[in-house]
Amino acid sequence: MQSTDPEKRPFWEPFAKKHLPKLEEEPRLKQKPRPVRPSARPAETPPAPALVEPMRLNKFIAHCGICARRQAAEHVKEGQVTVNGATELNPGYLVQPKDKVVFQGKLLRIEEKKVYILMNKPKDVITTASDEKNRKTVLDLLGDKVKERIFPVGRLDRSTTGLLLLTNDGDLAKKLSHPSHKVQKVYHVTLDKPLHLDDLERIRKGLELDDGRAQVDSLHYAGLSKNEIEVGLHIGKNRIVRRIFEHLGYKVVKLDRTYYAGLTKKDIRRGHFRHLTEKEVIMLKHFK
Repeated sequence: MQSTDPEKRPFWEPFAKKHLPKLEEEPRLKQKPRPVRPSARPAETPPAPALVEPMRLNKFIAHCGICARRQAAEHVKEGQVTVNGATELNPGYLVQPKDKVVFQGKLLRIEEKKVYILMNKPKDVITTASDEKNRKTVLDLLGDKVKERIFPVGRLDRSTTGLLLLTNDGDLAKKLSHPSHKVQKVYHVTLDKPLHLDDLERIRKGLELDDGRAQVDSLHYAGLSKNEIEVGLHIGKNRIVRRIFEHLGYKVVKLDRTYYAGLTKKDIRRGHFRHLTEKEVIMLKHFK
């Protein structure tokens, strides 16, 4: 039994009588849920580029895995690149570490992990990173198996099949694309009719085309049928193999690249790809 003597009452009783009713009458406040923090930044706003020292704009774009330097320079001249919010038309602009470079609405950053992919390109696939007509591109064949942004080194036209290298290594892409390095390529050509021996000799000696001399490194029949030819060359002019034969009145029915800079299609089925080995990457970087 509680005592009625005020002096003997528990010390907390006056406090309880004063405050407990209010606590019972007031509804309990609901706690607001904490906002969920995203686990990663959205793809459209990547972190700032990890640039240590100034770099030419076209080289910077290539190192970001967008395209090779030459194509990057064209994108800049076409007004597709902004630096710190202003359109920059000079490919030689020196990008500073704090500059924000945007290409087609995307903030660019230098790719840190270098990727080297060798693909056996199938027919009717475009050798570009994207296509305005929504046609299938070589990057579509990669799907989500390659996370890094890579680009093709050089081009194979839509109808041409065979070896294609894709990477985000801008320096290597520039090296392999430059005529001075004389990168060897071999094609298996199927013609609409047998190649006459006289025409074969004319091609071996070199032909004068509209854009200059076309000189092959090797040329011979690829089998019993004289419709099939194997041609090796290092010049990189647009559609050069097709134009060589068209110049003499032949139509190329099939064109397949079987060899590129020391690499072959061995164990790569049409439409498939593989990563280069460390030994192959070293070989390409020391290619002369």
